[in-house]
Amino acid sequence: MPFTKTTEQSSKYNHLEKMPIAELLKNINNEDKTVPLAIEKALPQIEKLVEKIVSLLKEGGRLFYIGAGTSGRLGIVDASECPPTFGVPFDLVIGLIAGGDAAIRKAVEFAEDDKEQAWKDLSEYNINHKDVVLGIAASGTTPYVIGGLEKCNENNITTGCITCNNESPLAKVSKYPVEVVVGPEFVTGSSRMKAGTAQKLVLNMISTTTMIQLGHVKGNKMVDMQLSNHKLVDRGVRMIMDEIEVTQEVASALLKEYKNVRKAIEAYGNK
Repeated sequence: MPFTKTTEQSSKYNHLEKMPIAELLKNINNEDKTVPLAIEKALPQIEKLVEKIVSLLKEGGRLFYIGAGTSGRLGIVDASECPPTFGVPFDLVIGLIAGGDAAIRKAVEFAEDDKEQAWKDLSEYNINHKDVVLGIAASGTTPYVIGGLEKCNENNITTGCITCNNESPLAKVSKYPVEVVVGPEFVTGSSRMKAGTAQKLVLNMISTTTMIQLGHVKGNKMVDMQLSNHKLVDRGVRMIMDEIEVTQEVASALLKEYKNVRKAIEAYGNK
């Protein structure tokens, strides 16, 4: 049976240019509401993928995201947020995009069509069998991503993917595929919309659950977060106050001394 891209099917709506603003917004919102339900159906796939990621990261592995266009940018956003949020090294979760860093802001023509480039990009990081490579592609047909996962498979590197079509070429080369079928976009083919939202939500789930499993959250708080601005310092003080029931002055002094919420809490408890 031929592969069908639901992400490319015609929108359920027509004559968008004639719709009033209120109607446009309402219809986009109605479509967006369907995304979490589509993700719910993929939870068993996501669970298997996260279990594998956690096990390999505990062994010293790393998590790589590879993608093109919107998908690549989403991977880079998620990867870049892990160090400040969870206090992990910058090379634990790494996002790569077809066309290199220049493609983050401006599309690089035909970069996604190079089937060999992803492996070259990954090789610069001395990728090995302890690592996980997660390909992100709404269509599930992006050559850059498929080629990267194929080479990873050849080199005994764990592969997964996030795609928004069933039975895609990408899913078929992924050991741990995640397929979130959101259906046609409001604007036909504009996968930056529902598909992009689905990918962002799944990436949030993967990285957050992984970091919790790796011990970077205590209770429900980001105790390893980087204190990179006044807002986060204030949040850190409140965390310490709540956890060990001390005054703001004591919490502030502890945080200033240890420069980390977890270390401050542990140091107080050892006194």
